[in-house]
Amino acid sequence: MPIPKDKDELLKAIVDNYKKLTTELANIPIDLSEKKELDGHSKNTQMSINNLVAYLIGWGQLVLKWNDKKSKGLEVDFPDTGYKWNELGLLAQKFYKDYEKDDLKTLNEKLDKTTNEILKLIESKTNRELYETAWYDKWTLGKMIQLNTSSPFKNAKDRIRKWKKIKQLK
Repeated sequence: MPIPKDKDELLKAIVDNYKKLTTELANIPIDLSEKKELDGHSKNTQMSINNLVAYLIGWGQLVLKWNDKKSKGLEVDFPDTGYKWNELGLLAQKFYKDYEKDDLKTLNEKLDKTTNEILKLIESKTNRELYETAWYDKWTLGKMIQLNTSSPFKNAKDRIRKWKKIKQLK
């Protein structure tokens, strides 16, 4: 799927990649979802399916937080307070910890809620606000949303599919 260039393409990319991701998540046994068998977001680390979903929720919530602060005229700490762009592995670990008590069913519900909030956010914006105005440094809001939703959704789906193949799950 090409990189979205406008509001409609962004909505389609998120919805399509999210549907594919949820299809892969739908039949994962809860007991397997907690095993750390996937390559983690930091070098030489392992993560579970639950960690992967927590990571997606964490980034989605950051997108919403960034937009909320910007819309109120507040300064935004990118990527998040206490983290620099070269510390994304540490931020991933924070996301895992934030949601470590949630089972896969709860995580899927939270990811669904977060994704729906992001879709509503996009719907509330004009194409100009999403793609014709620099929003963070040289990046548009649409690009920042895409980098933290549809692209990671596709990556997560691919990781899960590969893991399922190894586990011989359908």
